[in-house]
Amino acid sequence: MPNTNPAATPQGVRSQNERLILWLIRRNGPMPRAALAQATGLSAQAVTNITRELIAAGLLDAGGERRRGKVGQPLLPLALAPEGALFLGLKVGRRVAELVLVDFAGGIRQIRVLPHAYPQPDAIRDFAVAGAAEILAELTQAQRARLSGMGIASPFYLWDWAEEMAPWRGRDLRAELAQALDLPVWLENDGSCACGAEMMFGTQELPQDFLYFYVAHFAGGGVVLDGRLRLGPSRNAGAMGSYPVPGGRQVLDVASISVLESALGGDLPLDDAAWDLPPGIVREWLDESARVLSHAALGAVAVLDLPLVVIDGAMPAVLRAGLVQATAASLAGMRHHGVTLPEVRAGTLGRRARTLGAAALPLGAGFLPGGSFSAPRPGRNGHETQGAPARSRDDR
Repeated sequence: MPNTNPAATPQGVRSQNERLILWLIRRNGPMPRAALAQATGLSAQAVTNITRELIAAGLLDAGGERRRGKVGQPLLPLALAPEGALFLGLKVGRRVAELVLVDFAGGIRQIRVLPHAYPQPDAIRDFAVAGAAEILAELTQAQRARLSGMGIASPFYLWDWAEEMAPWRGRDLRAELAQALDLPVWLENDGSCACGAEMMFGTQELPQDFLYFYVAHFAGGGVVLDGRLRLGPSRNAGAMGSYPVPGGRQVLDVASISVLESALGGDLPLDDAAWDLPPGIVREWLDESARVLSHAALGAVAVLDLPLVVIDGAMPAVLRAGLVQATAASLAGMRHHGVTLPEVRAGTLGRRARTLGAAALPLGAGFLPGGSFSAPRPGRNGHETQGAPARSRDDR
């Protein structure tokens, strides 16, 4: 019988001190025990004992290059062991679904892609089941034993997108996949997942509080307070695409790739390198998008006093950089008396943020201090069971 406790993994329940050490190494890179003791406040002996257990469990690798300290013996940095745990991540997107296998260090080991005109629940379920079977067939028995479950990154209220999406109403994709795969499965909003991925796998230093925009076919986002991704009572906090802007519209009505595609008269390639955009159309889209993003950002900053706004999306890096620059300029030109304007930066994960964020759900549940960045909590508005892992058929 598989363990579906959200804090459980194939390696067993990890203590909070173990999780803290794993998180420090994840965010800072390889660290010697002395640095871990200093960062955690634990004694040197406690850190030695904990890291020995993590090495024995296959979660840490002690084979790093030694560093010379100021005095005494050389310091041996400890690194995450990529084979320590494996995670499946499923992204449900407007034009494409992606299924990945991610290792403990955040590397994508395998990927499956399903393009579609509109995502349909039966097709997504069958794609995930077949893709997971293919991926598992290529793993050794030892690797399969280290699979911690599947996370799903999906927009909420899919049936609101178009008439073609009506079949999503009343469907519970997470429960269906948990039963079909006999694995614990998590599901969260795709914007929240992208934000969580930037926290967990991103390559930049982040403050304890920041606002996050993710601009894909539609815009979304997330909000981080006190170092934790906040989901809210209906698990939809930070839904920046729904933020109202002047003219009776929402952010997603303006700052979305779908708007850019409408201006171009056709779908853009899924390969960023293949984008060839007329400068005039790009400039107009950047200006309009920056105007609504800055409006939403200033409102959030006025309420929460956030020092940073991160903007990422499913777009080429040069377009993302242009959007960051335009949003920062728009913010600077707005009336902001009594408010400290935030820094505006680009995210670091681009098109893979939501998929990595999906895989981060089981990773966070088993290995982050305090549990996953999407800790289980009942919600409302048709998403009562979004956060905790669904039970497999053996647990019903």
